[in-house]
Amino acid sequence: MAKRSRAGEPDESDRIEGFPHPRETALLLGQDLALSRAARALRGGKPPQGWLISGPPGIGKATLAYRIARYLLSHGARDTGPADLSVAANDPDAIQVAANSHPGLLVLKRRVNEKTGKLMSELPVDEVRKLTGFFGMTSGAGGWRVAIVDTADDMNANAANALLKLLEEPPARAVLILLANRPGQLLPTIRSRCQRLELRPLDDATVADALKAYLPETDPAERQSLARLSGGSIGAALNLASGEGRELAGEADRLIENAAMPDTLALLALGDRLWRMKDGLPRFGDFLLEALGARIRMKARAPGAHLERWTALLSRLENGFSRAQGLNLEPRQTILSAARDLAQTARRAGPLA
Repeated sequence: MAKRSRAGEPDESDRIEGFPHPRETALLLGQDLALSRAARALRGGKPPQGWLISGPPGIGKATLAYRIARYLLSHGARDTGPADLSVAANDPDAIQVAANSHPGLLVLKRRVNEKTGKLMSELPVDEVRKLTGFFGMTSGAGGWRVAIVDTADDMNANAANALLKLLEEPPARAVLILLANRPGQLLPTIRSRCQRLELRPLDDATVADALKAYLPETDPAERQSLARLSGGSIGAALNLASGEGRELAGEADRLIENAAMPDTLALLALGDRLWRMKDGLPRFGDFLLEALGARIRMKARAPGAHLERWTALLSRLENGFSRAQGLNLEPRQTILSAARDLAQTARRAGPLA
């Protein structure tokens, strides 16, 4: 669950309660290929005007973005720093990045609606327009400015067009890093103007090994179980380990397994339970989307798999849960709507298992 941010700051929806935020995290696991590509560009003196870091939630996109930012703000586009782009925790720039106070770094995220206290469903154009003023400011001591959009999937149409205009006329000594869970939904013109860094789900052994540091008191068998259920995402594994995560993940699995014949009474009871929980609906939505995405990826390995209906469903569910969270909708209706869509897809496209 995310901790509430201070007034005026973006909601830290990517902070899992009890664990470090990505900007405070130095360790990046299992993404050596993307890291080496970023390092070659940075240390070679030719970083792109924009990076698009893509991949499922919780596998290190934000951690990599902040790693790039720390290096660029500390060393510039030079090879004076380590080849793995690491920056010492006591480095002044690293300290400011961790404190979310570096003048050369701007992070754009969905904000909390002051009326509802809930996270907005979209990243509006007013937020993206902040980039113009930020990149127009005098450079800091290091001479570089870095902006992170987390995530670019959240931009509405006007925001996407405003960002595209900036990419078409990039400022000097500035880097824009876009994070995307669903890069295919971005404007093709935005994708074409960014260098792609695609992160892959981690293997179970890597996730389980990472959990030794995050969950040292947890039984090894439990860590292995969390790794198997995580879909290759350390973030998902930590969510599973926190609060009622395991139970919610089980409910998500049952909803998918019984897609063709959903249990309406059980779903109504689940909706009531989510309503009473803090962040219940968004957490359940994350587990459902991750479980469905993992099954789609597994099915895609089979020859002749036709998954167009399932991938379209995944996109609809993502939009539905995002809208429900932004509008503070009652969970029961959102769950029932998701179950109906799952049932229709299962009947038309066949089961995923």
